[in-house]
Amino acid sequence: MTRPRRPNIVFIVADDLGYADLGCYGGREPISPVLDRLAAGGLRLTQGYANSPVCSPTRFALATGRWQYRLRGAAEEPIRSDSRGNPALGLPPEQPTVASRLRAAGYRTALVGKWHLGYPPHFGPLRSGYEEFFGPMSGGVDYFTHCDSRGTHDLWLDETECAQDGYLTDLLSRRAVEYVDRMAADAATTPFFLSLHYTAPHWPWETRDDGAVAPTVAGNLFHLHGGNVHTYRRMIHHMDEGIGWIARALERHGILDDTLIVFTSDNGGERFSDNWPLVGGKMDLTEGGIRVPWIAHWPAAIAAGGTSDQPCMTMDWSATVLDAAGAAPDPDWPLDGVSLLPLLRDATHRLDDHRLYWRMNHRGQRALRDGVWKYLRVDGHDYLFDLSADERERANLATRAPERLAAMRADWEAWNATMPPIPGDATVSLGYGAKDMPQR
Repeated sequence: MTRPRRPNIVFIVADDLGYADLGCYGGREPISPVLDRLAAGGLRLTQGYANSPVCSPTRFALATGRWQYRLRGAAEEPIRSDSRGNPALGLPPEQPTVASRLRAAGYRTALVGKWHLGYPPHFGPLRSGYEEFFGPMSGGVDYFTHCDSRGTHDLWLDETECAQDGYLTDLLSRRAVEYVDRMAADAATTPFFLSLHYTAPHWPWETRDDGAVAPTVAGNLFHLHGGNVHTYRRMIHHMDEGIGWIARALERHGILDDTLIVFTSDNGGERFSDNWPLVGGKMDLTEGGIRVPWIAHWPAAIAAGGTSDQPCMTMDWSATVLDAAGAAPDPDWPLDGVSLLPLLRDATHRLDDHRLYWRMNHRGQRALRDGVWKYLRVDGHDYLFDLSADERERANLATRAPERLAAMRADWEAWNATMPPIPGDATVSLGYGAKDMPQR
């Protein structure tokens, strides 16, 4: 297959979406017809992972194409709204990003939706490669008041706070359509990179039809309005509708075939999500916390109806996007992710020796995926699973295969030794900043 022209890129991230919430991943309700069609018309990956089981660490990896552990801000699991003004907790502007490298290669760049990588004045999308930004800076906001968990209004246009009426998912979708409309005329010669990061279906669980309901601050948590599985599924359907608006805009302008659309989630599902057959969820390194939907649609390069069980993770998509665009990574900040472009062109392609590693301060968790095998530690207990026969992680083979367990434990510890240590609470209070951490 000849290399197509540089694609436009629409990179869509859902928030706390479960592995089996979508119809194309076995969902029990018909709530995702648009995403199901994109999957049928492109490539669906069944062994795709998030870099972390929580929000902002995965977003550090997505932005940089590197292990999130290299950056101080990602040690927060996740960055909280009370971190406003903290100069240490965020994505340093000097760190090259996918957006900045694409921009240097001639792409137009925009982020519509959730940032969650630190607060102004020290951090922000416009300081990390994006020309335009519309959305919230924090992790989760009310869908109508657009206030964060502390009651602070958090909706921005570039670096100016803005007030807009409406359901947040729809506001983001409409802004994305408007961006496509503006960019389409020049897309053949000046392609665009649109990061569309929904907050759906993250709590507070509110549908388009609920109307404005002010959040209640109780500690640092929202009043979880409308919390039930039906509301949750309706939120996913609203997001799916918005993605349909964007796909139709691309088609209307004749650029759908030359646009790479990627869809995933920042981590596994939470309270009302469907992770079947996986166990666990957000905050866990069991499969339900890190295995997520992955859909890639690009008619000019990806054959319809493809499925792959190649294990891969968020930062691999960062490398893939740069590769597809012909944009070189910064040589002083080498990527940890591996390009999946050969896999997009041939769904049977396999990556050699592609091991995936995780660690979390929460419950002292660690994990390594190597082929069909997974090493897991939680609360000081080690587990070994053959995921090809035991996706539900029920049969601990640690005592049956002690040599394999020891080898994978040693492998994980050797990898971990190459990463900065997890800082304790004291380092945060002392202002331990990103510039103080080993970066390369």
